[in-house]
Amino acid sequence: MTTSTSKYSGELRTHSVHTQSGETYITDAPTDNEGKGEAFSPTDIVATSLANCMMTIMGIVSKRKGLIIEGTEAKIDKFMGTDPRRITEIKIDFYFPLNFSEDERKLLEKSALNCPVAKSLSSDLKQNIEFHYPSF
Repeated sequence: MTTSTSKYSGELRTHSVHTQSGETYITDAPTDNEGKGEAFSPTDIVATSLANCMMTIMGIVSKRKGLIIEGTEAKIDKFMGTDPRRITEIKIDFYFPLNFSEDERKLLEKSALNCPVAKSLSSDLKQNIEFHYPSF
């Protein structure tokens, strides 16, 4: 089954449809690359996908282990390079609403760092990932 379809709408915008669910999203080129910046750019989606994949895998692990990570947030920063234009670094800061034991932290962090998106990106792309837990 086809995963998704995309159509170029003009003016540096695309419209994509997820085949199974029918969910949609659009992309725009960023303002620093001749676009309007009115939606996620394709490179924004790559950076955000890394964070979302990491949270999904941590969610799977936490569900299996009885840990609660609902409410975990990620702050995502993407850095672009030139010649060729590409993502050079993705910085993600995860903020957990609850604290965990050292072993639980290691389990969550290892699972995040080994998510499929992280393992699919070029080794030239710096993945700067930090995990923040509340201090009481």
